[in-house]
Amino acid sequence: MGYIYIFTFVLLIISAAKSPLKTKQALAIAWRKFSKIVPSFIKMVLLMSVVLCLIPDSLIVNLLGQENGFWSVLTASVIGSATLFPGFIAFPLAGMLKAKGASYMVLSALTTTIMMVGIVTFPLEREYFGVKVAVIRNILSFVVAIIVAVVTGIFYGEIL
Repeated sequence: MGYIYIFTFVLLIISAAKSPLKTKQALAIAWRKFSKIVPSFIKMVLLMSVVLCLIPDSLIVNLLGQENGFWSVLTASVIGSATLFPGFIAFPLAGMLKAKGASYMVLSALTTTIMMVGIVTFPLEREYFGVKVAVIRNILSFVVAIIVAVVTGIFYGEIL
């Protein structure tokens, strides 16, 4: 992970050397956007931390653990499909769930459906794309999420 920071810092120095004004403007824009995201991020992480603190570890392991296999993946997929979190919340949530005992395959299903399947956003999709396209998109996204979870499970040795 440290290599990414070093690489980014080197690119920032190159950018500043090439065009200091543009680099300064870009950093100002980035700072404004970051400042807008931080309060929401902190609220969501705190909320997720409190919720995960209240839910017993045994329940999380029973619902999302490796022992339940496909049912855990299906449960995580349904939960992910019915929620609406941005990526900067979904991935820290996955980290918290991993620490509580959830498998990589389940976390893959959860995060992929959070990002790709939109039960909550369906009315908006229906308005812009029509019912048929919105339904097909959500079904295909759900199927792809299951496939990604299975491939993740194979990659991490959670399934044979």
